[in-house]
Amino acid sequence: MALVLVLAVLGGLGWGGFLLATGMGGRDAAAAGSTASSSTRPPLLERVVPSMAGVATPTPAELPAADDAATAAVTPSGPAAGDPCSDEMLSVEVRTPAVVAPGSKPTFELLVANISPVPCVRAVDKGLQELVLVDPAGNRLWGSNDCFPEASSDTRTLAPGEMVTFPIVWGGLSSEPTCSAARSPLAPGSYLLRGRLDTKLSADASLTIG
Repeated sequence: MALVLVLAVLGGLGWGGFLLATGMGGRDAAAAGSTASSSTRPPLLERVVPSMAGVATPTPAELPAADDAATAAVTPSGPAAGDPCSDEMLSVEVRTPAVVAPGSKPTFELLVANISPVPCVRAVDKGLQELVLVDPAGNRLWGSNDCFPEASSDTRTLAPGEMVTFPIVWGGLSSEPTCSAARSPLAPGSYLLRGRLDTKLSADASLTIG
């Protein structure tokens, strides 16, 4: 009887161990299978919202290049009609007799012309006009504004190609800007006459006294 009881106890322990071992193995296998399944299936968010990698992004269209002619028409080049005459828009010239007698009173001319393609406005006041006589070395001998300066207010609109002429008389004597030095006739010889209208200068013109 005692032997039967011992065998029954040992058999029960063996059976319990077998069941315990097989149960744990099943759970491990199930867990492993669940992990493998979850690793192969996409995440829940990707199953609901498509991946952005699969969505085609449209390429923005390139803007057409601006037409050169249209750009040139919109962007003005050069001065507009009615603008002030810059020095680059004007030509200033001096005219003299070829030869004058010593002590005579010749008349010189200062010529101002609009050489631009549009009308422009420029002040040509008497105080802005000047003629200067120099010797070949460049020494100043006479200036039209030295002793008898004139004042006026004269603003003109010059058409393209228009020229205006201002006569200036020389008394035949030397002078300096303060007109305080003694004045005397210039000796016979070759001289240069240059003119200006404000900041615009002319080329030199030759003058012979003799």
